[in-house]
Amino acid sequence: MGNCGTREESAVVTAHVQVQQLQFSQLAGKNSSSEKKDNRSFSDMSDPSTPRNFADSSNIAIYTDVIAFTLFELETITKSFRSDYVLGEGGFGTVYKGYIDENVRVGLKSLPVAVKVLNKQGLQGHREWLTEVKFLGQLRHPNLVKLIGYCCEDDHRLLVYEFMFRGSLENHLFRILSNLQDYTAKLSDFGLAKAGPQGDETHVSTRVMGTYGYAAPEYVMTGHLTVRSDVYSFGVVLLELLTGRKSIDKTRPSKEHSLVDWVRPKLNDKRKLLQIIDPRLDGQYSVKAAQKACSLAYYCLSQNPKARPLMSDVVETLEPLQETNGIPDHRMQRRLTATTSIGCRPIPTAKCSSPGAVPACQVR
Repeated sequence: MGNCGTREESAVVTAHVQVQQLQFSQLAGKNSSSEKKDNRSFSDMSDPSTPRNFADSSNIAIYTDVIAFTLFELETITKSFRSDYVLGEGGFGTVYKGYIDENVRVGLKSLPVAVKVLNKQGLQGHREWLTEVKFLGQLRHPNLVKLIGYCCEDDHRLLVYEFMFRGSLENHLFRILSNLQDYTAKLSDFGLAKAGPQGDETHVSTRVMGTYGYAAPEYVMTGHLTVRSDVYSFGVVLLELLTGRKSIDKTRPSKEHSLVDWVRPKLNDKRKLLQIIDPRLDGQYSVKAAQKACSLAYYCLSQNPKARPLMSDVVETLEPLQETNGIPDHRMQRRLTATTSIGCRPIPTAKCSSPGAVPACQVR
């Protein structure tokens, strides 16, 4: 799904994260009964041979509680997708601000929304759109953007999300340095999601997809995906928070194009800490905390997946680093506070096969 927030949509606090794998073995309770009605797997639903007409789409109601809007209703709330209603756009489509209430349909709760219109020539196709509806339609969590509804008429594919007022982490990190301390981070971008492996299991994908600069090397090279692949991607985001740099930045000298390649050799060298940490933090951080965060990123980005920590270990390491110890302007801690809320908490309906493990989302 496009972020209702980043360069694609500036309305969701998402960790500029493209969620690629949700690690869970059991969805919401009602799924057990719904399987009797439709025993296809998520991979079946994403298969190109899956019918595109929405006999397909009528089955969404089996899996979700989201609202099926008409195209006319969404045209109404966006003033026919007027240009001054645009929140953002990207390869997957354009997002517009709208407002739903009882004037749109009797019984609707009044609230602002973000309406994503799928680009017919874009990167996200029907199957990604369908996957996004089904994943977000049945998952509810404080750190997941809420899908309110969808529209599927003829060749039109639209999604309606909750509107997020405070923007994206990408916006704050790379454009406007601001206080994220009281924000609630939300994950979005579920269009490429699929049920992934659990514990030490491996999933092999024949369709390697994801955002360049964030995907684990073993996934890119072989299609092999484990929960440790998610940890690698989280490590990239942690690096971005520490350095204030993008994962891939072609505007920098050639040796610094790839953030991971440039920074990882320096992460365990205390003498090079100042070369790494974002200068905009202006020294307002604990050196010891910064060193621990850098060390954590180092292990998250290990080439060997088995050398990477579990996400539960990541949480245990980061949470103590949020303490400011009385320092009034601890900017590093504010960033780490945002980090621990975006990718390290289990989704309530999920179960893990490894004791103490938590579901991880591959972060963009």
